[in-house]
Amino acid sequence: MSDITNLSKIYIFNHKPKFISELDSIYQPLVVGNYLLNNQNLFLGDNTGDNISSKNEYYCELTGIYWLWKNTTQDIVGSCHYRRYFTYKSEPFWYKIKRLLYPIVGLARLRKGLIVTSNTTLFSKHLITQSEINEILSNYDLIVPKPSWFKRSVKKQYQRHHNEGDLIILESIIEKLYPAYINSFNKVLEQKWFYAFNMFIMKNEHFQDYMKWLFDILFEFEKQVDLKSYKGYQKRVIGFLAERLFNVWVTYQNLTCKELDIIYFEKLKN
Repeated sequence: MSDITNLSKIYIFNHKPKFISELDSIYQPLVVGNYLLNNQNLFLGDNTGDNISSKNEYYCELTGIYWLWKNTTQDIVGSCHYRRYFTYKSEPFWYKIKRLLYPIVGLARLRKGLIVTSNTTLFSKHLITQSEINEILSNYDLIVPKPSWFKRSVKKQYQRHHNEGDLIILESIIEKLYPAYINSFNKVLEQKWFYAFNMFIMKNEHFQDYMKWLFDILFEFEKQVDLKSYKGYQKRVIGFLAERLFNVWVTYQNLTCKELDIIYFEKLKN
């Protein structure tokens, strides 16, 4: 792989115009679903140019990711959340000791790959940097979160917590639009893990390919269902499906992934 020398831009998605302040210049806050908010242009929002900001209750951070695709240009693009950030640094020693207690209190599986803290001042210094991104992407195609593991398959986990019919519709769409991806789709559904959160850092050529593929499928799904019939937590259906689809795309493309811990600012308030 070629050396990476160009600058990155990692976009931080939030649903309110408020973000932590201790951030490197490679980080760019972006308010998603901004069409509903009145932030008076104090923060960058996803409701300018070519956008789907009005669909945020169903698409979640995908309205921000779509906005990046259509309205920005950078050589390396990243997606994170106002509470979740990539880190390439080792856990502090005291946190490693704390993690030893997780199996006792039943948090080992839930917090695998997560560094949970409320200390933004300390841990903002642990967020991934430009030089670290350069180093990783000179050897890997993508930076992704460490996988989330389940007791059951991805398919059964989705059926248990969401609308089972979503996967049936999704499969039919992939068979029609991108039939070569069906084997990868089935492989991902039978796994007991996937890369969650719609978080990534990747070079622009991969990003462009992924965006075209992803939104072709999601927009077709939207045409075939009544999104207004989804209530409460299930309104996030498009975001849930995109998490699974990201793994399908990565699997089919046979991309090399560097899996990193996620710093999760547990009590960060909006």
